[in-house]
Parts: sequence; structure tokens; C-alpha cells
Amino acid sequence: MSEPTAYTEELMAKADELVGRYPHPRSALLPLLHLVQYADGYITDAGVALCADRLGLTKAEVAAVATFYSMYKREPLGRHLVSVCTNFSCQVRGAGEVYQRLSAKLGVGHNETTADGALTLEHAECLGNCEGAPVVTVDYLNYECQTPESAEALVDQLLAGERPAPTRGMPPEGMRAVSHRLAGLGPPDVEGVAGDVGRACSQARADDGALPPVESGPGTVWVPVEPTFAVDREAQRAQARQAVREAGADPDEVEASAGASAREFPTTPPDWEPTVTPRPAGDASAHRQGDDAEREGDDAEPDGDAGGDAGPDGDGADPDGDDAEREGEGADPEGGGADPKEHDDG
Repeated sequence: MSEPTAYTEELMAKADELVGRYPHPRSALLPLLHLVQYADGYITDAGVALCADRLGLTKAEVAAVATFYSMYKREPLGRHLVSVCTNFSCQVRGAGEVYQRLSAKLGVGHNETTADGALTLEHAECLGNCEGAPVVTVDYLNYECQTPESAEALVDQLLAGERPAPTRGMPPEGMRAVSHRLAGLGPPDVEGVAGDVGRACSQARADDGALPPVESGPGTVWVPVEPTFAVDREAQRAQARQAVREAGADPDEVEASAGASAREFPTTPPDWEPTVTPRPAGDASAHRQGDDAEREGDDAEPDGDAGGDAGPDGDGADPDGDDAEREGEGADPEGGGADPKEHDDG
């Protein structure tokens, strides 16, 4: 397996940018692994060494993380990654047939890449989209309610160089562009990606309100928070408002209708609040009284269970004749208790 060429100065600057976001360098391991996967197409030995060198870790520590998470690949990936969920919800709705159809069409199995380097196929445990089962993802974008036929048509589009629209979100850009985004750096500046869609905002740095380093010792003064990155975000808001005006709408009305707690994909009304129904005041005390009465009943012994103290009808009383029988066993039979000398023939 060939190793990639030396990393460029631009990529090393991006690596330093990622490391600088964290108070402790080792916290940048996950985004840094995505960055080297963007550069090489997979996690190479050179990429592991780069992460170890930049973060002060051993290569064994880096490799342990890289082999734990399934999104880090140790073999070269195709231009697109096609994942078929074969977990329970998708499996019972035909995901097995979808995977088998794609495997036969592409001539590859799990974690294998087509000869032209176009597609890598894998079956995934769960893609977190059970309501859209069976689901197929391309570069981690969802294509829901697939059939063997629709999945085959999807793959044909990818092989033809097209970028079919997913159920929601932007068309797939390719795994390298996705890795650049997952590193927290937004879309890479290359042809064929979605421009400013998902562009990373200015990020807080390690010294923006960060905790003091462990080696600082007692008496350390906390670093003051200076949120300089908020200026960039306000500029983005102003740009968005201008785009709304150009579309013929009132930005204030749009913001008011969204609400302060609006999200990109809201699932509840912005003004929704949980409703808690209090228990009536008497319920708790009545419940405790019932428990106390039950415990008192358990402690009391039912009639007849007290053994010798029970009456003749109780289970613990001796039936008539038992005591007499025992007395009879202790007494000599008639004549049997006489002095044997009285019967001495001599």
C-alpha cells in the first residue's frame, strides 16, 4: 500500500488551527484524524504519525482511536461511500435485499472499493434513521425508503458522475470534502463542493475563556473571555437579513415568526413548554397510610398460626387424643408396670 506524499504547508497550518482550538492538544485528535483522512483519502501510517507528533501522543494511542471509530478508514476509499443500514428496523423492511443487489452490481463486498475507485460499499449497523427504513447513505447523507431497484438507480447516477439529491440536505460532494467538513473546517476550497453551504464560523481559541492548564498550580488567574468571533457571526446575520430583503420579505417578520428558540429543523413549536401535572395533595399521604396498614397486617399473625396458644380449632392445637396418646406411651400397660418380682416363679 503506497503512502501519500509529504503534507503541504497549507495542510500543516490547518492542523495547527485545529490544535489551537483546545486547551489540551490531545483533545484535537478526532478532528485531526478527519483532516488527514481528507488529505490522504484514508488513515495512513503517515497520518497517524502526524497526529502523534502534533498532539504529543504515541502512534499506538492514535491508532487505538482510529481503529475504534468506523468513520475512520484504514483502506483507501472510493470517491463516494455508499452505506446500507442492515440493522433490525431496516433489515425487516428489506435492507438485506438492497445490500445484496448493490454488492452484485458493483462486484464488491463490505468495505471494498470498485476497480475504478468510484464507490466504496459497506453495510452499517445503524444510521439513526429508522423511520426511513431501509435507508442508504452516500457520504453520510440519507436516501430513505430504498428498494433494490431505487438503490441500483442511485448507484448508476453516482457512477455516471452525477450528484443525486438526498432525502434532505445538499447533494453528496465526495468523501474527501466530507472529511474536511467533519474536521470542523467547513467545505474545502476545491471544485465541485457546495461553496459557502456549511461554512465554518470563526472558532473560539484555546485562550478564549479556557480553563487554566493543569500545570498552572494554585492561585491561577482565569483567562478573561473576549468573544471576538461574535463580530463575524453578526456580519453573517446582517448578510442573511439583506438576502431576505432582496427576496421581498421583511427580515423582522421572518425573525419574529421563527421565534427566539427556533432551530434549523424544528420538531416542536418555538413557544412550546413542558406541562407538568402536580399530584393532588392528599394522594401521597393516602398512599403512605395504605402502606402502613399493609405492613401492620403482615406483622399480625392470623388465628391459629400461634402454635400452642391457639384454641382447639386452630392448626397449632394438638388434636384430641394426641396428649393422651403420649401419656399412654409413658405409662406401663395394664400389669406391665408391676414389680417383676411379683411374677418371679421362684
